[in-house]
Amino acid sequence: MDSQQISYVKGETGSTLFDQTIGDMFDQAVVKYSDRELLVVCDQGVRWTYGEFSERVTTFAAGLLTLGLEPGDRVGIWAPNRAEWVITQYATAKAGLIQVNINPAYRLSELEYALNKVKAKALITSENFKSSTYIAMLQELAPELDSCQPGALRSAKLPHLKTLIRLGEDKTAGFYNFDDVTARADATSIAKLKSVQDSLDPYDAINIQFTSGTTGAPKGATLTHHNILNNGYFNGQVMKFTEQDRLCIPVPLYHCFGMVMGSLTCVTHGACMVFPGEGFDPAQTLKAVSDEKCTALHGVPTMFIAELDLPDLKSYDLSSLRTGIMAGASCPIEVMKRVFSEMNMTEVTIGYGMTETSPVSFQSRVDDPIDKRVSTVGLIHPHVEAKIIDENGNTTERGVKGEFCTRGYSVMKGYWADPERTMEAIDEDGWMHTGDLAIIDDEGYCNIVGRLKDMVIRGGENVYPREVEEYFYRHPKIQDAQVFGVPDDKYGEELCIWICLKPGEQATETEMQEFCKGQIAHYKIPRYVQFVAEFPMTVTGKIQKFKMREQMIRKLGLREAETA
Repeated sequence: MDSQQISYVKGETGSTLFDQTIGDMFDQAVVKYSDRELLVVCDQGVRWTYGEFSERVTTFAAGLLTLGLEPGDRVGIWAPNRAEWVITQYATAKAGLIQVNINPAYRLSELEYALNKVKAKALITSENFKSSTYIAMLQELAPELDSCQPGALRSAKLPHLKTLIRLGEDKTAGFYNFDDVTARADATSIAKLKSVQDSLDPYDAINIQFTSGTTGAPKGATLTHHNILNNGYFNGQVMKFTEQDRLCIPVPLYHCFGMVMGSLTCVTHGACMVFPGEGFDPAQTLKAVSDEKCTALHGVPTMFIAELDLPDLKSYDLSSLRTGIMAGASCPIEVMKRVFSEMNMTEVTIGYGMTETSPVSFQSRVDDPIDKRVSTVGLIHPHVEAKIIDENGNTTERGVKGEFCTRGYSVMKGYWADPERTMEAIDEDGWMHTGDLAIIDDEGYCNIVGRLKDMVIRGGENVYPREVEEYFYRHPKIQDAQVFGVPDDKYGEELCIWICLKPGEQATETEMQEFCKGQIAHYKIPRYVQFVAEFPMTVTGKIQKFKMREQMIRKLGLREAETA
């Protein structure tokens, strides 16, 4: 069987991969585009050119080195979309520090786990965001902060964390302010920064992003300069990006969508990144597009639906829009058609990938036929391979469903401090086994049709039921719990939990939801709670979640959304 008949595709290799660090590439971009706008943050009133932004990056990076941080140390960032987040992204890359992206929705147990897993030495945080009071949570985890000097934390629960840096101008015991760190930079530390940057290798780990785990605890996908710099570049190439483009980024920076497909895509093309605000708001987003004459807009389908549903949609001038990426979940066909016609995004692309692959491996092209853009995730990315395999590990014929595997520059180094789960995900030939079920057609277009495991994608957020189940097992009344997804018009999927209580116990739906608040991220809290005496099982004792899902769909009167 030749390669045209089997489900194997390889991206073009005529283009050149970046073989340099993010810091070196960034410095070259600054020289080339010095006076062009790089960063606009609407709600902060920030408007910086490449040159102005570079000065802030250099001084903050040099300031970090004065705190005793060394290349390879892990520095967490726990904050929504702000200018300081983007400064931190490039400053840590220049200083060889491994930036650890912490989900702004994380609560106490998730934060404690993440910081200790990577042995983070420093953490940069906002004061609060939405219902999350970050500093108050940190003070609860580490009450020692109240009586320690900045940079000298000795915490029982967070034994590796020494230095905390807060955004904003208010002062907090035990914390440096972000601007304090910048002010520490001097000629000596800037010279040291240059020496450190010159010593770095493109294949060094530079970023850890947590993905939910199938067996409870999140996994830290460890990515290199080489991984994410190249993926950001090729995302832009597929969208035909140039220095004339202005990308509106309402997706979160902590995620690959914002940090790689947003920030790095812009810097590798001399383009401008525009952040409407700290979190997503549809009106704020379209106002930013209109005011800043953005040519591109990113988002998960839920975001585009919210924008299209604005009653005053026609009042925003979206005539500058051309392209962007819709990713993170299946896109309803009617939504894609409206994005073309009502938002002027005739060259919008669909992207598919995962954090472990930097993230994108398939993307539709700006000139693909509409039917391909609404029914597939496009074609293979440059320098990336993909194949579909059956249960025996054999590559399937074209058009035959199987597990999607990918290989190439984009595959992560591994899961941080977790060789066992790394070996489960990446085989000895370098193939990343994604757990997604897919089909590759005769023309090489890929369609994601399901998941081997029971991951739920709620509004672009991956939720692994096992992680939520593990949390519920802590409840003293619960004997067993099973979590699964059911269809939802707004988020694509919502979480449902079936609970078996211990003999003699009683509980309510509200009690179970309250048990989660403040402990796990809001999107992991089940919307539907069902108390049952038993679960449907096979004769061999395997729980049949698909039967639970079918029952709940009937009971709640839900319907499966028509998706691309």
